[in-house]
This record gives sequence, C-alpha cells and structure tokens, in this order.
Amino acid sequence: MCLGIPGRILDVYDHAGLRMATVDFGGVRREVCLAYTPEADEGVYVIVHVGFAITTVDEEEARRTLEVLREMGGAVEGELGEPLPAGPGGERDRAERPRSDARAAHGGADPRAGR
Repeated sequence: MCLGIPGRILDVYDHAGLRMATVDFGGVRREVCLAYTPEADEGVYVIVHVGFAITTVDEEEARRTLEVLREMGGAVEGELGEPLPAGPGGERDRAERPRSDARAAHGGADPRAGR
C-alpha cells in the first residue's frame, strides 16, 4: 500500500540542485524532496509520498490524518520504516535517521551531505 503522509517541514536546504527538507511526521523525521511544492517552507505541513512532498495541507488536517494513520498501525510502518509515536504531541526529538533504501533512491548519496 502506498500512503501520502502529512508532516511538518523543519528545515529547507539545497542538495545537488534539488530543494530538500527535513520533515517531521509526528516524531519520525525523514529527508524529503520539495521539487513539486516550491511554495512549501519551514513550518508548513506537506503530504509526502515516496520521499516527495506532493502538496501542502493545513495543520488541523495534518493532525487529523496522522491520528487516523496511527490507528492503521502497520501501514505507516511500511512507509516510514518505523511506527509513528503514540498520541498527540508525538513530535519528540529523535535523531535523524534516513533509511538506507531512501538514500539509494537518490543515487546512494546521503541527502544531508554538504549542508
């Protein structure tokens, strides 16, 4: 199953000519390409599918969607590689740990390199 998962942009940077961001998915952080959402900036919520932000969404809709996804359990884990932390306010500090297969999708390079 493929899901579009909402997350909040923590920071925006350039990597090899691509606009990238660190996005927090209620406690799980991943590197995301912003090529399809040029209007997105820090603090904005985006819907992410396979490592790309595909649209922006308001905070309330993002929170409602994250709650529904938490109830789906394994579906989110399949997309993010780990489950979402339980409950509201799950945006706890976690080390940024991009999945190795996500790096492979970007030519094997760590998108955080060269910041």
